[in-house]
Amino acid sequence: MSTLLFPQAPLTLSQKPFLLSLRNPSFLPHTRKWKGPRRLILAKSNGNDSADTTDRIISAVCYFYPFFDGIQYGKYVITQFSPIQALIQPLFPAIKVFKSFPLNGFLVFLTLYFVVVRNSNFSRYVRFNTMQAIVLDVLLIFPDLLERSFNPRDGLGLDLLMSLDSTVFLYLLVCLIYGSASCLFGQIPRLPIVAEAADRQVL
Repeated sequence: MSTLLFPQAPLTLSQKPFLLSLRNPSFLPHTRKWKGPRRLILAKSNGNDSADTTDRIISAVCYFYPFFDGIQYGKYVITQFSPIQALIQPLFPAIKVFKSFPLNGFLVFLTLYFVVVRNSNFSRYVRFNTMQAIVLDVLLIFPDLLERSFNPRDGLGLDLLMSLDSTVFLYLLVCLIYGSASCLFGQIPRLPIVAEAADRQVL
């Protein structure tokens, strides 16, 4: 480009770089030796950001934690829509085990936070997804407080409560499907509301 913008003076007979370039092609600026077909170089995350098969499975499983913990919000949706009931049916045994002891949710929370999120031996991919699941579960405190505070039996209050519970359940279901599927494919799911909080917690 600099040659085109600022042309050099024409070569005289005493200057021989052009002939030298023809005799030795390696001096030509754009000449490359043919080395066969090029190999495709794939971008691979290294070090603490890797996402191998084990990382993907662990991350995908973590999203079942908030869904199991908030399954009670689906009591209206599951009974009214048979396709959703059929979708959730295979998970009923695992949900029953999770709900069998009142402190199971708290124990899982402590395990995920201190054993996974705060453990630098796990990749950031695993810790970020685990933290997203934890933040999502923590947010369940708000609808639980509303339900305990008002707890209407009929009328408009009951309709509003049913709408709130159904919205929370469908949000948890979408997060489970999207989060787990993305992890299994090695992608990074960023859940609305919780992704920014998870980023701040995972260094």
